[in-house]
Amino acid sequence: MNEEAVISDILAGNVNRYEEIVREYQDIVANLCFKIGGPRIDVQEMTQQVFVELYSALPRFKFQSKLSTFIYRLTVNVVCKEIKHNSRWLTSQDDPNTPEVASDDNNVEQAIVQDERYRTLYAAIGRLHTEQRTALVLYTFNDFSYNDIADVMQCTVAKVESLIFRARKNLKKMLSNEV
Repeated sequence: MNEEAVISDILAGNVNRYEEIVREYQDIVANLCFKIGGPRIDVQEMTQQVFVELYSALPRFKFQSKLSTFIYRLTVNVVCKEIKHNSRWLTSQDDPNTPEVASDDNNVEQAIVQDERYRTLYAAIGRLHTEQRTALVLYTFNDFSYNDIADVMQCTVAKVESLIFRARKNLKKMLSNEV
């Protein structure tokens, strides 16, 4: 997709081209919303909110970064805003929205143990400070470089390094207390 041509067409009034951006980035945005916000937020609602805000923000996009970076930054901002707005965060590992680990009949016990580990890890990640969780998720699950994370989070590379270091340290501490 030629991002510059699509955005130019949208800004010129061809709003039907916006669908191309949504199709290209919808799954990525939803995935990031879930990874940062977890089962505590309505991923569909957050994804829709990101694309509504993106449409309004397109005139401000100056192609100084990649469109994907702009969309990631917007997603992080929307989810963090929702986290701050909705202070009723769940920390229960019994949340029915947490994905289950698939298992076959031969390995039920192993699947239960693996599922419990996943839930424990996921709950610990959910208890991290929002900035730490965001940096860790972008680095670990989305394979972003420190520079890309700094662009998305609008901070320095040194701060990203510190956030990831502290997130890992805090996770290790939380998980050692769980055992």
